[in-house]
Parts: sequence; C-alpha cells; structure tokens
Amino acid sequence: MPASAHVIGDGAHKVIALNGWFTDRTGYDRLWPYLDTGAFGYAFFDYRGYGSRLEVGGEFTREEIAADVLALADELGWSEFSLVGHSMAGVYIQQVLATAPDQVRALVGVNPVPTNFEFDADGAALFSSSVEETANRRVIIDFVTGNRLSGTWLNQMAARSVERSTKEAFGAYLTQWTGAAIEIPQVDLPVKVIIGEHDPALPEALMRDTWLSAYSNVELEIMLNAGHYPMDETPLALVTSIEAFLRGI
Repeated sequence: MPASAHVIGDGAHKVIALNGWFTDRTGYDRLWPYLDTGAFGYAFFDYRGYGSRLEVGGEFTREEIAADVLALADELGWSEFSLVGHSMAGVYIQQVLATAPDQVRALVGVNPVPTNFEFDADGAALFSSSVEETANRRVIIDFVTGNRLSGTWLNQMAARSVERSTKEAFGAYLTQWTGAAIEIPQVDLPVKVIIGEHDPALPEALMRDTWLSAYSNVELEIMLNAGHYPMDETPLALVTSIEAFLRGI
C-alpha cells in the first residue's frame, strides 16, 4: 500500500479522495464501512504535512498536491480515475484536472471551495488566526455546520486538526485554496456538487455562480441534515449519493 494513501477496494472504477483543511484522510473514515469495494477502488490521499505524511516537507502548493496525486495514481497503476474533494480540496481536484485532464473521469465536490474564492476582512482574520489558535478552529467548524452540533464533536474536530496537520502545512494551504485562479480545461466530464443545507459558508447561490457555471455537465445536490461535514453528519447518505453518481459514468 502506498504511504501517501489508504486504499480500499479493487473495483474497476478508481476514485481518489482529497480531504478538507481541518482533516486528514481519516476525515472520510466514517464512509469506509459503506463503500462498494466490488465496484470501486478508493485511495484516500494525505497531503504533505498531514496525517500519515505529517513529517513530509515540501512547498505546500496546489501544484505540488496535483503532482503528488498523479504520482500516487501512477504508483497504483491507475491511468484513469475520478476525484472526490471536500472543502478546500474542491480547488485541488480542479488543479489535478487542469494538470492531467485526460486522466480524470469525473469530479465530485463535497461542500467544495470554488476557484477564486475570497474572504471578507473579518473572515480572513479569523481563518488566518486559526493557524495558531485552536479555539478559532472550533469557532469556524461550529459556524460552517450551522451552530447546531455537539460541543464535544466540535472540540474533537478542532483538536484532531491540530494533531493531524503541521502548522506550516495548515497555514500554507490556506493561501492555496483562497484566491486560487485555475484555468479549467474545456472538457465535458461529469461533475457533481454536494452541499449541506446548514453550511452558510458555501451556499447554493455561490455554487451556482461558480461550479455550476464553470462546467457544462454538472449537477447539484443539497444534502438535508448536513452542514459542512456530511461525512460526519450524514455518512450513509453521502456514500449513497457519491456512488450513485459515479455508477452512471
């Protein structure tokens, strides 16, 4: 098994999943028991400075992430694959597509950050300060899940983000998923965007102005009873949605 990813299943349709800012590849672990491992082969990838690659250094850029994802696919012998990206990884899966459009079968964005995403001044200050302040990570996680979830879970999520990423990588990646200008190739690949109904940071209107206007073969699903972390909030519904979409490709 490659060091950079947790691989599950040996199905013909290969899928590489990239996590969000506050989690490593284990951010998807609540989905793992429900995956169709006969139809799909999944690789849950860790960035440099995250999870199993906590001590791996680098430039911490989206271009480096794309190169590492393609190196992983080559190591696994996957000449073609679909991409799943949560939150900041919405930018990164589009960077992989821009780098190697002939290898990407489909994109699935889960509460995905669009390209050219910018904060207002207060948001920029809060997110930047969270690199050093764990309490502000909790504030952000609470906000993007609609101020409606267990305080114990919020504490665990904030603590895990500190444990599973280095401050250097965490801070550097913030600059990579905000204001990211990526030239999207004109390809007619299938794209699905899934957002939680309780995520105020990435609402339907923003998705329609960005993701849905950037791709011609794209669909949007609003997941009920979920905020920014449907892999924790509604894991079975999320797996069902992703795999139903990918089966049609």
